[in-house]
Order: sequence, then C-alpha cells, then structure tokens
Amino acid sequence: MSTQDQTDNDGRPNTTLAGTVEKIIPSLSPDQPEKAEIVLDDGEPLYREIRIENVLKDEDGEELHLKPGAPVDITVEADEKDTVKSEDKRG
Repeated sequence: MSTQDQTDNDGRPNTTLAGTVEKIIPSLSPDQPEKAEIVLDDGEPLYREIRIENVLKDEDGEELHLKPGAPVDITVEADEKDTVKSEDKRG
C-alpha cells in the first residue's frame, strides 16, 4: 500500500496513507468501545500512531472489528475551499 493523492468522485481532494493495526486496546468500561492503534507506514517517528474506535460497518450495516496486524488505508479528505494549491502555499 502506498500514499495516493487524488480527488474522489464528489470532487473532494484527498490523500490515502497506508498503515497497520498495531494492537487492540480493550475498553475500560462497558459504555466505551475498544480502540485500535494504527501505525502509519510513512508517518514521522513521533507521530506514527493514531487510535480510533474499533468499530467498522460493512455494506449491510453489520458491525465489524479490526484485528491486530491488519493492513489498513487511512483517507484524509477536505472541501476544496479548505485547501490551497502548492504554488500558493510557498508565498
């Protein structure tokens, strides 16, 4: 998996980062979901890990959970009005 920059079907600029589920962190209380810790393959050393609720839904709406070691893609997208072209950023 590699980093991809693109615009999706509805025109929103986005990028996709590859990662791996490092571990599953159990919930501390029954009303809190467990967390999945994901390590971004190309992340900076001090900022490679993110934690998300370990709840996914399939196309039928059924809840699924990530397993340790699972390869994942993290997609970041924004409205075009909230982005700037590279040449404009340099000032």
